[in-house]
Amino acid sequence: MTYNAMQEQIKSYLIEVDNFSPSSKEELEQFRIRFLGKKGVMGDLFAHMKNVEADQRKEFGALVNELKQKAEEKISHFKESFDTVVSVDANAADLTLPGEPLPLGSLHPISIVRNRIVQIFERIGFNVTDGPEIEDDWHNFSALNFPPEHPARDMQDTFFVASNDAEMQFALRTHTSSVQVRVMQSQPPPIRSIMPGRVYRNEAISARAHCFFHQVEGLYIDVDVSFADLKQTLLYFAKEMFGEKTEIRLRPSYFPFTEPSAEVDVSCTLCGGKGCNVCKYTGWLEILGCGMVDPQVLINCGIDEKKYTGFAFGMGIERIAMLQYDINDLRIFSENDVRFLRQFSGLV
Repeated sequence: MTYNAMQEQIKSYLIEVDNFSPSSKEELEQFRIRFLGKKGVMGDLFAHMKNVEADQRKEFGALVNELKQKAEEKISHFKESFDTVVSVDANAADLTLPGEPLPLGSLHPISIVRNRIVQIFERIGFNVTDGPEIEDDWHNFSALNFPPEHPARDMQDTFFVASNDAEMQFALRTHTSSVQVRVMQSQPPPIRSIMPGRVYRNEAISARAHCFFHQVEGLYIDVDVSFADLKQTLLYFAKEMFGEKTEIRLRPSYFPFTEPSAEVDVSCTLCGGKGCNVCKYTGWLEILGCGMVDPQVLINCGIDEKKYTGFAFGMGIERIAMLQYDINDLRIFSENDVRFLRQFSGLV
């Protein structure tokens, strides 16, 4: 073969290498063998090198090296591409299809009602305060006028926590009134605060009772605070929470830390006050307890009882939620039944 013919042959090889685009590793391997194998194109060209005239050998060698370099680059490029391709099973899901939409989550009904209660009281100047769920005897009982023989101090009513200190007694708080004590001890009047949180009672679980539930308690202490202020505050809350036509009534009651004390009922939201099995045909539903802060509690917390007066109230969030959403079983709030929780999607 003449030198010119060999040049043309090499140029045709270069075009072949430039246009080569394998579809599989096997095809790429055949290309490698064809050009770079022991008996391949490059081997033949290097063998012909000795037959080339000395003055043409440099030009010929440059063409051969160019062909070899391009062949190696082509092989390296496609080998890397094939190594990074993920093998997909023919029966696997089509990864090009759009993904399935994930259902949006929603707030738990307890959280919805809690937030609503907080918003109502924030509009009339109450701030939000939190406290520990494990409390000592002073904050949970003694500062609130619970005498040593009070039933709430019994194991049958309270979950006590083991302590290495024989002189200190701890319990899972039975009410968020313990937070009221902490607020009164930590800041001077005027005080206007609400305390939402989880509380614990050693009670049998039923449709109307649970061993843990959620409360919101409120405290207002200032100069010349009266029972009339308490009543108007609770009336405002009831109308905002249950509707403008809602009425309230106060019945005398007893709490160790308030005097006088009262239970507050609202007109039944289920029957409109006409009477039903939920309100036991009275037309009224109990929602919270309240009263004027006992002067001794103020003294216990270091507040001048001669200068300041105040009121306190407390309500169960579950009880409010049951009225708000016509739920007749307290246990469903803690069962995490998705069918129940899905009904509150979209509520604020």
